Amino acid sequence: MLSSNLLSSTNVTFSKPSSRYPLNASFLDPNLVNRAPSPRITRCHSPALQIPSLSINHGFPISQISESRSDFGRNSGHPCGFSSRFSSHKPGAAAGTPGEISPDGEIETPKPNKDFKLAVVFGLWYFQNIVFNIYNKKVLNIFPYPWLLASFQLFCGAIWMFVLWSLKIQPCPKINKSFIVALLGPALFHTIGHISACVSFSKVAVSFTHVIKSAEPVFTVVFSSFLGDSYPLNVWLSILPIVFGCSLAAITEVSFNFGGLWGAMISNVGFVLRNIYSKKSLQSFKEVNGLNLYGWITIISLLYLFPVAIFVEGSQWIAGYHKAIETIGQSSTFYLWVIVSGIFYHLYNQSSYEALDDISPLTFSVGNTMKRVVVIIASVLVFRNPVRPLNALGSAIAIFGTFLYSQATAKKPKVEGGEKKN
Repeated sequence: MLSSNLLSSTNVTFSKPSSRYPLNASFLDPNLVNRAPSPRITRCHSPALQIPSLSINHGFPISQISESRSDFGRNSGHPCGFSSRFSSHKPGAAAGTPGEISPDGEIETPKPNKDFKLAVVFGLWYFQNIVFNIYNKKVLNIFPYPWLLASFQLFCGAIWMFVLWSLKIQPCPKINKSFIVALLGPALFHTIGHISACVSFSKVAVSFTHVIKSAEPVFTVVFSSFLGDSYPLNVWLSILPIVFGCSLAAITEVSFNFGGLWGAMISNVGFVLRNIYSKKSLQSFKEVNGLNLYGWITIISLLYLFPVAIFVEGSQWIAGYHKAIETIGQSSTFYLWVIVSGIFYHLYNQSSYEALDDISPLTFSVGNTMKRVVVIIASVLVFRNPVRPLNALGSAIAIFGTFLYSQATAKKPKVEGGEKKN
C-alpha cells in the first residue's frame, strides 16, 4: 500500500497519470480482473496528500496455497490407494476459491464444461466396463482358460502404457530399484485379485461374480481392523446388508459353483490387500501419479502371472484353441473378442482414474456401486441368465449395503472461514 505524508507548506501539483507506464488490463487474466473486488481507498493521515490504494485479489489466498501444497500426493480415495494425477493447485477450480461476483454481490462458481466432461468420463467408464465383461465372458465360454486370458489382458495394458509413454501422452516416471521393490507387494496382490476374478467369470455368471465382488468393503473393514484401524459403529452396521445380500444371492444362484464363489471371494481379498499394501509401501513415491503407478503394477503383474499360467494350463492351450475355432466358426471373430477384452480391460481402469480426478472419493464410490448395477443388468440381458426373485433381491440388498458403506466411510468436508474445503 502506497501512502505518503507531505508538509502542509509544500506546494504539490498533480497532473494526469503519465501514459508512459499505463496499466493495461488486457495483460491481466480476465478471470482475475472479474474476481477483483472493488478498490479499497485508504485515506492518508496528511491533509496535503491523499492517494487511493488499490488491492487486487488474485483468487487464491495464501492460506489456500499452503493447504494445497500440504495436500500434494495425498490419497484421493481411489481403490488402489493413490491419487490419479499430480496434485496441483488450480485457481478457480479448487474448493473454496471465489468465482465471479454477480451484480447483487453473490459469488457464482462457473462450471462451463465440467459437468459435460464428467458425464462423458462416467459414460466411457460404464461403457468400457460393460464391453469388457461381455467379451471377457464370451471368450471364456468357448475358451475356458482364464490364466491365459488374464495374462493377455495385462499384456494389452502394458503395451498401452508403453505407447502412452513413448508418444509422451503420459509422462514416463523415473524409476529406480527402490520403486520397483515397493511395487512388488501391490503387484502381487493385484495379480491374485485379477486372476481370481477371471477364474470366477469362467465358472459362473457375470452377474453372480459382481454380486460377490460387491462384498469387498467387508474384507476392507475386517483386514484394516486387524491391522489397527478402527471404524465407527455405522460402518460395521453398513456391512451387514452386504453379507446378508451376498449370502441370499449365493444360495439362490442358478449357475452356482464353488469354484466361481471362491474365485470372487479371493479376488476381493487380493484387491483389498493391494489397497492396504499400496498405502504403506508407496508413501515415498507420491510424485508418481496414479495412472503411472497402475501401469507399472500391470507390467509387474504380467511378469508374475504368465509363467504361472504356462505351468497351470499351458499344455491345454493348443487343443483348447482348435476347439474354440471349431465352436465359433471363424478365427478372426475369436481374435477380435480376445483383443477387445484385453484393450477394454485397461481402458475401463484408465477411465476410473479420469473420473476420480474430477470428483470426490464419495462420488467415485457411489459411481462404482452403480457401475456394478449397470454391468449386472447388461450381462443378464446379453446372456439371458435366469434370475430368481430371491436372487435378484439378494443382489439388490448387497449393492444397497455397498452404497451405505460408501456413505458411512465418507469424510465430511470441513468448513473454515465460511468456505468449504473438499
